Amino acid sequence: MGEAKGGAQPTLRARKPGYAVMQECLAIQSAAPARTGWQRFWGHDPLHDDARSWFKGAVGERDVARALDALGPEYTVLHAVPVGKRSTDIDHVVVGPTGVFSINTKNHGGQRVWVGGRTLTVAGQRTPHVHRAVAEGERATALLSAAAGRPILVQPVLVVAAASLRFGDTPPAVVTLDPGQVRGWITGLPRVHSDEAVRYLGMLAEERRTWHVDAVVLNDTLRHVQRFERLEREIDEARRRRAVLRKGRVVAGLAVPAGALLGYWWATAAISLGS
Repeated sequence: MGEAKGGAQPTLRARKPGYAVMQECLAIQSAAPARTGWQRFWGHDPLHDDARSWFKGAVGERDVARALDALGPEYTVLHAVPVGKRSTDIDHVVVGPTGVFSINTKNHGGQRVWVGGRTLTVAGQRTPHVHRAVAEGERATALLSAAAGRPILVQPVLVVAAASLRFGDTPPAVVTLDPGQVRGWITGLPRVHSDEAVRYLGMLAEERRTWHVDAVVLNDTLRHVQRFERLEREIDEARRRRAVLRKGRVVAGLAVPAGALLGYWWATAAISLGS
């Protein structure tokens, strides 16, 4: 489902999750030197260090996309929605009976995250995540309201994958959830839009011109997804190879003392028999 240059243009439903970060990851990764046969044998990680954060971000967006895609037929779920004039996008837009949501995804797996008010820290370091999520919601509200010809609130949501997610005494300025909570939170809200309004707003949200100055997108997202998935397979294969080699080294390490012990036993037994 790439986006064609001619004929009827697909809606934003054709966009794949994590497209923008995936594209940036692949652009950086293209500069990485090819691994040698020896590096492949030893499971050398093929991912360029500068591409690592982008790769992690794309994986995070795809994980959240799977949770959102399970919302059901009442909801329109869009990914990597382009906004403005450049390559900026909203990670996910959801339209349903419980509201319209702009969802900003952050993947900080393995790290501790703290949030309170407009402050969110990762491993003690302040980030602009909350400010950007709030601004994203405001921008989405303005764009969708202009397309609808009446005020339509788009509620910002920040979804953070982390080893731990803690909250301060001051409630966050934006709803902050972990990936496992997002589906239940959205469906658990009270209904605010009729079925007719949901269909209409979903139709508007699907149209690229609602969000971006260019009504037509020429990028082939499927091609980038295929390249990214190939990179994922290479990374997984290298990880498995390293694990096998580590296991082999442990077994070899255990085999040496075991062999020495067996030799000692035979020597002792021979002496005993000789005497």
